[in-house]
Amino acid sequence: MSLKFAAESLTGGACYHMIEVFKQDNDAAKWSRVLEGEISLLDEVLESYDCAIDWPMSSMWAEAAERYPDAMVLLSHRSDAETWWKSADHTVWQVMRSIGPDDSQDWRRLNELLCARFADPWDDPVSAMAAYEAHNETVRATISPERLVEYQPGDGWGPLCKALGVDEPDRPFPHVNTSEEFIERIDKSK
Repeated sequence: MSLKFAAESLTGGACYHMIEVFKQDNDAAKWSRVLEGEISLLDEVLESYDCAIDWPMSSMWAEAAERYPDAMVLLSHRSDAETWWKSADHTVWQVMRSIGPDDSQDWRRLNELLCARFADPWDDPVSAMAAYEAHNETVRATISPERLVEYQPGDGWGPLCKALGVDEPDRPFPHVNTSEEFIERIDKSK
């Protein structure tokens, strides 16, 4: 969520993030349709947003890059696959594992599609880390350097401001949604 808040601060507009799927009626169903091939539906989903990060957009990065050829592509990554795995396994994967029969059909379908696009099996450490590394390498090999923004937690404003051609704000980079905060929020929702 730190990148979402940073992007909103720099662009002055809204940034689509996975949290939006929880807030917007029918977005889980719409994203499922996008993931199943209705790429033009992205225009409707994203019509009131200036940018998009995180899942589900990151699973559609190639299609979105083609559909929006003037958009920058942000590759947010960790220093290595093991660091990424530890974070993902304690946060996002916990949510994905908890989706069950009591959740809506739309949420279950979106979960299935996102996981299937990522890796098989998606929650096996070896498979997931290999998929993570392959994803990063594919993005780097596919997106032209002038369009690609690489970012790691802790990089601050610099890479984002450089890509957008704006001055760095005279305030600290937002630091929200740590793993601990994420887990606490999930525990409270149970």
